[in-house]
Amino acid sequence: MNLKSPARFTLARRVGTGFVVGLSVFALSACISNTPEKSENVGGTSNAEAGSNDEKGDTVVIGFSAPAADHGWMGAISEQAKTAAEAYEDVDFRLAEGTNEVGLQISQVETFINDKVDAIVLLPFDGAALTPVALKAMEAGIPVINVDREFNDPNAARVTVLGDNYGMGVSAGEYVCEQAGGKTDAVIAEIAGIDSLPLTQDRSKGFKDALAKCDLDVDNRVAADFTVEGGEKAASNLLQAAPQIDFLWNHDDDQGVGVLAAINNAGRDEFTMVGGAGSANAMREIEGDKGVLKATVIYPSTQAADGIKLARLLAQDKAMSDLVEVTVPRTIQLDAPVVTKENVDEFLPTAFES
Repeated sequence: MNLKSPARFTLARRVGTGFVVGLSVFALSACISNTPEKSENVGGTSNAEAGSNDEKGDTVVIGFSAPAADHGWMGAISEQAKTAAEAYEDVDFRLAEGTNEVGLQISQVETFINDKVDAIVLLPFDGAALTPVALKAMEAGIPVINVDREFNDPNAARVTVLGDNYGMGVSAGEYVCEQAGGKTDAVIAEIAGIDSLPLTQDRSKGFKDALAKCDLDVDNRVAADFTVEGGEKAASNLLQAAPQIDFLWNHDDDQGVGVLAAINNAGRDEFTMVGGAGSANAMREIEGDKGVLKATVIYPSTQAADGIKLARLLAQDKAMSDLVEVTVPRTIQLDAPVVTKENVDEFLPTAFES
């Protein structure tokens, strides 16, 4: 989730969510359920038109490794990768058990290398720590698709698939500006994630930059830890310190479960709340339109599913049919759109459960 890559190829910028290679599959913290709703429109060889990139080709072996599914977003990442792979008759999918142990994840990748898989899709627990083994795979001629948390050497991956943390902040700030309607004295509050993480810093910077364009700024800010308990504690402290709020942006919908609990316990309803990441429970709250939560900003849980599709293209020596370019791009950054009551039906089927 660190957006420091030296080269960027932005496939979609505020025009949709997680749409790569015609992909229409699915969208951090403790969770109630890790099972996302599955989209029926995932492409694959069963419904491919003749001559399309989804048409059945030579069988390829794709290895996949990611951290443990200890919160809703990460659970959706692995589940959607599996679902994307299962849509193709020509993909032999090798799923490593999710782990937060760097050493174990390194050994998983080494096993893929020894097994001579055709491609590896890797969401590293620690991008820097997994860089050497990713380089080893690349040197062995196995393309690596790096998802979400970047390696510290661009040569360690053939393709990098990223969300847009800075763009999340921009989208949230632009929504607040629009809803404020020119009111320059609106009181803005922000509940961030873990402040030491670059992803949190990027989200806050994007929010600040967008608000500045409509002469607003953040009046009250606290940090949580991407957990339900942390979100509730941070929100309780914020609400006590700020007797009046007009807009509140919470960075993460998993911690937002606790944030909403604190808001309800305090009996506060005078402000508009914007969430982050795009969980299904947040979207159902938005759809019901009975509380303070009116919007959320997507951080796609489709990234690994996109990675599977890209790995298949690379292994079968195909390109992205929607592009003129004859090879798959090096970097793809997904969009960070705002979900509201007006468009929630478009995003709910592919959202993850907190």
